[in-house]
Amino acid sequence: MTRKIGVALLGLGNVGGGVIKLLEDNAAAILGRLGSRLEVRTVVVRDPDKAKRVVDVDRALLSTDVDAAVRRDDIEIVCELIGGTDQARTAVLAAIAAGKHVVTANKALLAEHGAEVFAAAERAGVDVYYEAAVCGGVPIIRVLREGLASDRVESLHAIVNGTSNYILTTMAETRRPFADILREAQDLGYAEADPTLDVSGGDAAHKLAILVGLCFGTTVDVNAIPREGIDMVDPIDLSYAEKFGYVIKPLVIARDHITAVEARVHPALIPANWLLADVAGAKNAVYVHSYALGPSMYYGAGAGMLPTAMAVVSDMIEIGRNIFARAAGAPRPHRPRPVEARPMVAIADVVTRYYLRFGVHDQPGVLGQLMTILGAHGISIAQVVQDGAPGRRDDDQPVWVVVLTHEAREGAVRDALAVIDALPIVAQPCRVIRIAG
Repeated sequence: MTRKIGVALLGLGNVGGGVIKLLEDNAAAILGRLGSRLEVRTVVVRDPDKAKRVVDVDRALLSTDVDAAVRRDDIEIVCELIGGTDQARTAVLAAIAAGKHVVTANKALLAEHGAEVFAAAERAGVDVYYEAAVCGGVPIIRVLREGLASDRVESLHAIVNGTSNYILTTMAETRRPFADILREAQDLGYAEADPTLDVSGGDAAHKLAILVGLCFGTTVDVNAIPREGIDMVDPIDLSYAEKFGYVIKPLVIARDHITAVEARVHPALIPANWLLADVAGAKNAVYVHSYALGPSMYYGAGAGMLPTAMAVVSDMIEIGRNIFARAAGAPRPHRPRPVEARPMVAIADVVTRYYLRFGVHDQPGVLGQLMTILGAHGISIAQVVQDGAPGRRDDDQPVWVVVLTHEAREGAVRDALAVIDALPIVAQPCRVIRIAG
């Protein structure tokens, strides 16, 4: 008789429905790869009547009792798809305490409470898998945990939020303003009704905190990660970026400084011939530079019902293999020991290149004043364009002076801009976008 592994599904939204569909549609393939069936034996929902309309599920499986579901003797894997942090944390810790293995797609839970969750799992001798928490269907967690296990990651640049990437891609193609594209993204289902987490960098910061832990073996406070949203990008910045041979992308960036870790979230200019520049629409990609392999990139759908469900079910299969291996006498798979938290590089100490767009009054000597102040703060200029944006300028509008710098310390740049923005020649505060790649 074919062995069955009992699964409790917590949540039946878009991803939960995808998990049910995938388990049914790919049942034969899963059986062939695992040698067992993954059988959903209970589905916990807030409203059974509403859940019935989301996906076709046997009503007898539906429950509203999380605690009872995670304690059932016939359940071996608990799949947490509730979202949020409070209820999800309680459910996951209860499942671990009951000796159940856990699969979760919850990046906020792991970014904010990951240390607690993994410590509890270590004590209980159970697995916690979370491939779907970062980049949906792109198997970056497995790559970092297993594929690059013998390597040393030095830096990471990634596009991990499909909503932000869709908006900036469409702005670049159409030169329409942010607010218009955001409404379009909401109509198409790429953006939530409340898009704050996506467009402010909050969602990306959660994912970056997880990636930093995997890349560098340390923990970071997600709330301490510097972040800037994409709403500060204007179509004119996209035009200037193109003029200089760049595109603007919503990046997360991490670097290992040995004694400290650099982590930040913000839009950035990247060279138009860089691999990440071709990541368009709602797609995700992670560009890793490691000691042995050098550069490598991992690309695909970062969200969506089936791509995310695929990652969830793949984790279930991996846990199933672990269950069978232990039953045959194999030791529990080794889990890397957590390293003491390293300090984060302060944003003022970050060294990178900068795009600076100054809005100034059209007066003699303006450019000289700007260059003098930047030079006095040790900021070297790579390129300058004055009023070079496409189209005609209205007389009432400021003259644009756009500067690309060589590498400079952020604190020095901010100090220089504080002086410049206070000058009477300045009509608008400087727009600052970092350059990467």
